[in-house]
Amino acid sequence: MWHISKMSKKAQTEAEIFDRRAVRLHRDRAAKDLSEFEFLLNEVAEMLADRLRDIRRKFPIALDLGCHTGQVAKILAGRGGIENLMQCDLSEAMIGQADGAKFVADEEYLPVGDGVLDLAISNLSLHWVNDLPGAFIQLRRALKPDGLLLAALLGGETLKELRQALITAESELTGGAGPRVSPFADIRDAGALLQRAGFALPVADTDVLTVSYENPLKLMRDLRGMGEQMATHNRQKEFTRKDTLFRAAKIYQKMFGDADGRVPATFEVITLTAWSPSPNQQQPLTRGSGEMNLADVLGADDKSSQE
Repeated sequence: MWHISKMSKKAQTEAEIFDRRAVRLHRDRAAKDLSEFEFLLNEVAEMLADRLRDIRRKFPIALDLGCHTGQVAKILAGRGGIENLMQCDLSEAMIGQADGAKFVADEEYLPVGDGVLDLAISNLSLHWVNDLPGAFIQLRRALKPDGLLLAALLGGETLKELRQALITAESELTGGAGPRVSPFADIRDAGALLQRAGFALPVADTDVLTVSYENPLKLMRDLRGMGEQMATHNRQKEFTRKDTLFRAAKIYQKMFGDADGRVPATFEVITLTAWSPSPNQQQPLTRGSGEMNLADVLGADDKSSQE
């Protein structure tokens, strides 16, 4: 007989970094006007589409996980031999604006059967997932053998300027600093997480996108417009004080502003590519099984043959 023990709500919260309810609410609020703030989503969707174009394969059945309002679907538009693209998002308000086949779903609890998908693609959603290895395992199971995972998520260098300005401002005004920018994934761990989830041929690389803003307050407004506000369980629940925001904006401007008064905002995008295991995939050679003499590769003399 199986005995299933349930984790208490308090213990579950302590084990989680992100408040998924807050993530959903932020997206719900941002959904209506997202078209005014979707520049980053569109840019990364183009990057993912370019990666897909480089792969000479067709992916008839695909899933866009965390689709927002359908940016990936609009940009792909049948690329990659996609015949059926399903879209899902945590936010009903977001998914309501996407065209095509769609359903509401949490990335942490994927309601897709095993071996159904040829392609799983995700555009800037997985950085809000608490159990990333678990999400990867579900995606690997949902993929057919030799199916492709192609995902982009925000990395650790994202918003480093804003983080530094807010910490400095809060330290000056309150004598301490609480978390105001969410933690993001580290590229050094990303490939290992894919392997841990059972994927084959995992690749993780990074692109740094720098966006120029008129002022730091415009950046903060855009983050809210994208639904990308702080959503950790340990976040300060009250609104940031106005004096802290204005002081942070001045610090940001002083530390990072250019001669024209504009400020940069860094977004590190980690792109993950991996395949569901299949017997006919290319396999790496076993360590020490190389058939070529190392001396031949290096151009060195084989002293043993001269003796």
